[in-house]
Amino acid sequence: MLLLAAIYAGTMHRLSIPFIILAAAAGAILGDNLGFWVGREGGYRLLRRYGRYIHLKERQIKLGQYLFMKHGGKVVFFGRFVAVLRAWAAFLAGVNRMRWPAFLLFNALGGCLWATIYGLGGYALGNSFSKITGPIGIVLLILAVLIILIGFFFLRRNEHRLEEEAERALPGPLERQ
Repeated sequence: MLLLAAIYAGTMHRLSIPFIILAAAAGAILGDNLGFWVGREGGYRLLRRYGRYIHLKERQIKLGQYLFMKHGGKVVFFGRFVAVLRAWAAFLAGVNRMRWPAFLLFNALGGCLWATIYGLGGYALGNSFSKITGPIGIVLLILAVLIILIGFFFLRRNEHRLEEEAERALPGPLERQ
């Protein structure tokens, strides 16, 4: 929605980009606080009970705990810029018992920066829409797909190593929360 509104604002000049950015940041921050609360209150039990249906085994849950223990703030902040992680970071922060003040800080910083970058980027795209059609548009689309694929393969390649680090840091079976 943010990108569509920002592109529309840049193309038609009927919406105010500062208000679009403010609304997107507020929605992101408030929505993530709700996701954090849901994760904190019952997310761990849900993951333990139903995680197998989405191929989430104990090793992956432990990996999540380890990553939040070491890099919780970074996961919340940078997760805002990664499509799949954007939807899950707040919930997982709650599940992994990240402190709420730290979550709020990193979530607010990430949400504001994300809304500003995507909002201004969409606005600029809308402003120059007629200039990037044709070959330049195709090249940009190919670059975007390549970046997504490289990121996916990087994560898959390093998943086993990170799971081993998590097992060393958190040995034994997971405890009930």
